[in-house]
Amino acid sequence: MIIGIPKEIKDNENRVALPPHAVRELIRHQHQVLVERGAGVGSSFSDDEYIAAGATILDHAAEVWQGAQMVIKVKEPQPAEYPYLRDDLILFTYLHLAASEDLTHALLDSGVIGLAYETVEDRQGRLPLLQPMSEVAGRMATQIVAHYLEKPSGGRGILMGGVPGVRPAHVVILGAGTVGTHAAQVALGMGARVSLMDINLDRLRYLSEVLPGRLTTLSSNVSNIHEAIVTADAVIGAVLIPGARAPHLVTRAMLGDMLAGSVIADVAVDQGGCVETTHATTHSNPTYVIDGVLHYGVANMPGAVPRTSSFALANATLPYILKVAGMGLHDALRADEGLAKGLNVYHGYVTYDAVADTFDLAVRPMETLAI
Repeated sequence: MIIGIPKEIKDNENRVALPPHAVRELIRHQHQVLVERGAGVGSSFSDDEYIAAGATILDHAAEVWQGAQMVIKVKEPQPAEYPYLRDDLILFTYLHLAASEDLTHALLDSGVIGLAYETVEDRQGRLPLLQPMSEVAGRMATQIVAHYLEKPSGGRGILMGGVPGVRPAHVVILGAGTVGTHAAQVALGMGARVSLMDINLDRLRYLSEVLPGRLTTLSSNVSNIHEAIVTADAVIGAVLIPGARAPHLVTRAMLGDMLAGSVIADVAVDQGGCVETTHATTHSNPTYVIDGVLHYGVANMPGAVPRTSSFALANATLPYILKVAGMGLHDALRADEGLAKGLNVYHGYVTYDAVADTFDLAVRPMETLAI
């Protein structure tokens, strides 16, 4: 199969879909790889490294998109890339369609086959292609709120771990999945007081046993959330409903009860955000203030640490890419039910329930299509 790796064009997105070592594996399996010139520079991978791995370097994005049978990306197609979409192309990337009706319709109109990293499941029902970036984003979220709590950055002037005789920061984390767990690990390691909330009590029981430090676990409900955020120096949104919009757990009305100069980092922004006042921002302009509360809503947080993120992403995605490229799409989807759950759009049809529900579109289950 001919596989294309274009350069990411989203604001300050420095990750690359596959590092050179992963390209070498594809070449070793007799596939051809087209890489746009400079695609890996943001992650400190040179064109020469890709050439040494066996890739063909092309000067323009259009050449990569048009020459490939399957395009591998990190982020969803940007409007400038919509013209490259076509009905005989497989697109394998993070799509997060529930957060963008325009993108959903662009994919449907083009007829492209869209596989979404974030809805692929393993045999245990976990999300193996979302997990590595969730790990990165969770750890980053704590670093980010620690930075923005500093007075020069717009915060209350709070040191995360405090000092002897002075209270540490109170960090509220909404969601105890991968993002929330990693955010809690770093916050606790910095000495913060952490309130970790989730609807899954078994998960909270487990984390209360294995996480050290000043940790309180709370059942996630409106009363507990409101009570916790009133004293929070920082709130980290870490809610995920696979493929669907995140629910608004913190409403605009609650915001007025939060401390002036407190910080919200909503990692769920890719799926619409779990804070009602959250909207997507960029690394170029990452924050804004509403009702005295600083909001951080960068939708591609791991893009700030692209080399780490690119290696972590490829570790997870490469086996699936090899499966699709080696077996062909149809056989790969039939052989792997978890991979099949990654199919979000197919030749003009929505094939994932949560996306269809979000935009009131008809859904066509995979088994009803000619796959």
